[in-house]
Amino acid sequence: MLTINKSDKRNQVEIISIDQLVPKDHLVRKLDACIIDFSFIYDLVKDMYSTETGRPSIDPVVLFKIVFIQYIFGIKSMRQTITEIETNVAYRWFLGYGLHDKIPHFTTFGKNYVRRFKDTDVFEKIFMRILEQAIDAGFIDTDAVFIDSTHVKANANKKKYNKVKLEKKMRSYQELLDKEINEDREIHGKKPLDMSKKKQNTRK
Repeated sequence: MLTINKSDKRNQVEIISIDQLVPKDHLVRKLDACIIDFSFIYDLVKDMYSTETGRPSIDPVVLFKIVFIQYIFGIKSMRQTITEIETNVAYRWFLGYGLHDKIPHFTTFGKNYVRRFKDTDVFEKIFMRILEQAIDAGFIDTDAVFIDSTHVKANANKKKYNKVKLEKKMRSYQELLDKEINEDREIHGKKPLDMSKKKQNTRK
């Protein structure tokens, strides 16, 4: 027998928290609970943020959590990542955003990324430290670079990862991110980032 849904509840007002909408076994909850410490970021970037009153910047922890979401869930571009965060309740929860909080636009993300980390290796240092914590927690396989949602506990092999291999994969990811931001800058008539300076600083 054909059943027809006669009650359209799309506009029904609900009283519910965003925490209630994220399944208890969702990977973001495991990531949040595996003691990946993002607070160290504040000390590393404190000199890169003005103490004067002005237009508010993206919280640096949020900025790196956005990068982390793209990396671990294998989203093909940062622009798509931002778009998916807008409609993905679990991603919003991981960032500490509510349903009505405005997600930073891709261009806003790009401006913050360029303004804070251009000509430095601070981004690499922060992202490497985050990835190292994720590996120690058993979430990242350095060979396949994937998230294992079923194997949460780290084992001996996971802890003996090849740091050089991880650094190469991290730099490969950042090159793709730099390329995407440069393409957007060119579209908007802005000068592309000079990656040679960043590479020189990284070698020091």
